[in-house]
Amino acid sequence: MSPRVSTNLILSPGRPLKSKLGCKTCKIRRVKCGEEKPSCLRCTQTGRKCDYGSNKSSSDLILSRALASPLSSTPNTISRERRAFAYYFQCAATSVGGGLDVDFWLHIVPQVCRREPAVWDAMICISALCETPDSNTAPTSLQQVSRSSSQNRQDALDWYSRSVSGVRQGIERGNVDAFVGLITCVLFICIESLLGSIEEVMRLYAQGVQLIATLREQKAYDKLTLLRETVIPIFVRLGIFSPQSSWPSAMSLLSETAYGERAPFSRPGFPSLKAARDAIVVLAAEIPIMENECESYLQSSHAWYISEDLMDRQRSLSARLADWQISFTNLMKSEQNGKESLSPTQISISALLLTYHEMLFVILSVCVSPVRVSTDAYTQNFRIIVEQASIALTNSVQNNGALSPYTFEISVGLPLWFTCLRCREPIIRRVALSLLASSHRIQGLSKREHGITLVEKIMELEEAHFISTSPSNLTPNTTEGITTPTNEQPWPYYSDMSSPSSPFKALNIKAPSIPSPPLTDVDQESATQFMGFIPQEARIRPHGIFRPRDGYPSGKTRDDFAHWGRDDDQFYMEFSWNECDESDQTWRMVFGYVPIDIMP
Repeated sequence: MSPRVSTNLILSPGRPLKSKLGCKTCKIRRVKCGEEKPSCLRCTQTGRKCDYGSNKSSSDLILSRALASPLSSTPNTISRERRAFAYYFQCAATSVGGGLDVDFWLHIVPQVCRREPAVWDAMICISALCETPDSNTAPTSLQQVSRSSSQNRQDALDWYSRSVSGVRQGIERGNVDAFVGLITCVLFICIESLLGSIEEVMRLYAQGVQLIATLREQKAYDKLTLLRETVIPIFVRLGIFSPQSSWPSAMSLLSETAYGERAPFSRPGFPSLKAARDAIVVLAAEIPIMENECESYLQSSHAWYISEDLMDRQRSLSARLADWQISFTNLMKSEQNGKESLSPTQISISALLLTYHEMLFVILSVCVSPVRVSTDAYTQNFRIIVEQASIALTNSVQNNGALSPYTFEISVGLPLWFTCLRCREPIIRRVALSLLASSHRIQGLSKREHGITLVEKIMELEEAHFISTSPSNLTPNTTEGITTPTNEQPWPYYSDMSSPSSPFKALNIKAPSIPSPPLTDVDQESATQFMGFIPQEARIRPHGIFRPRDGYPSGKTRDDFAHWGRDDDQFYMEFSWNECDESDQTWRMVFGYVPIDIMP
């Protein structure tokens, strides 16, 4: 098989593709339907009955035919394509798209593939890769996949190569419109993620953002309703919940989507889980930026308090997060009304959204403090993250009992990674790490193993320092209460923020406590070594991964890393910790660097 073909998408905008997925009520009223299900937002807000009943699109017919066809394993190429198409509908689409955006994967993509061979090839490629994921290694190129003995993965290689060639030919002929271009870009991002090529994923992501900007400049953007309400929000979510290098692009798109137009949610409740998800996405975009600004202010001013302007922003965001929690609780009550139990998908999504709520709650609570031990007051919130992540993962398994290797949507990976980094209670931290290791292998634009490697290195550095120092300045650690180093100065924080209880408790839905830690004997023994929380001066904050060949951090040169005796391809982690100046009892941030072995 030939080497990887360039996937550059240089396109011109074409005519928008009209949606046929809206409800009958909106079609009769000749208004744009938001396509939320089971009831669209327009009908809900106006008190009308929302009816999707007889609105059976061509993609619905494709779905029913696919599901009616049993999976087979014949050597014929056409039969393998049909089999991959059926598997796409049965498993791959819902696995990749999660429970809230399956319309895109189950309706829009198949609708486009009926007239675009390149989209067909990319779609069945995704299906083949999802059916036979390589759980042991993450191939980084098409050539590596070609060496696999799996027929499915060889087919995936062939179909992807054919899809890329088809796109290039379409571009050369000038007959690839903008909608098809962005659909193809999304599918290629998905494929490259499944192949493990994150660098290629980031390049494709930037390419998609650039295409969106081109459409906006040519004033074709406002006509592309499906792009505005479906595809572009996917790019926003991918960027916000992925490495920080994609944040600026995601934020630039945020105001250009339906996210930026929706009025603030009100306390009576959300109309759907999708609306609740969209609201938490906006908060998840704004709150980490707020945290970074607070840290920069505290570091530059050497103050113990953030400025009044920042405090006002923190109060405002805190109020919005509290309103989200109230609205979400009301939604869950209405969803359960008259039902014996929620569906596994509803439970999984609800638990997932709660992990993000708790993560954002902790960020807002501690961002006003210059010391990292302030997180120790929020152990209960970390416990909720672990509990809800376990629920979300348990209710997300496929029919074969396994979790899909990849998800395009938000997942528990980020809240669990956050817990591993910020929570220093040893058992909770290790359970979070174990759950992270059992989550999706690829989550959006991020590799699970990269996050695990980073967390393990930080735990190694922090706990090595802890063990090497005397525990005499620490109070005993318990899982029932919160204890902190006794020699720390008190820290200020917004005391009006009290942790809300889980909506599951209000609804009498049984949410298991932290599961018996699925830890090795070594991990269990390691966790029991600790008699208290890790002290302030041993707490590590990562600032990123870099390779010398790509450039050094500001103010650093080759000489600063020569003592490691590594080549320019070695990855290093940049991190910081707080060091106390004994002369005036003030804290200052100190930076360090350590080699770290991660898969490229």
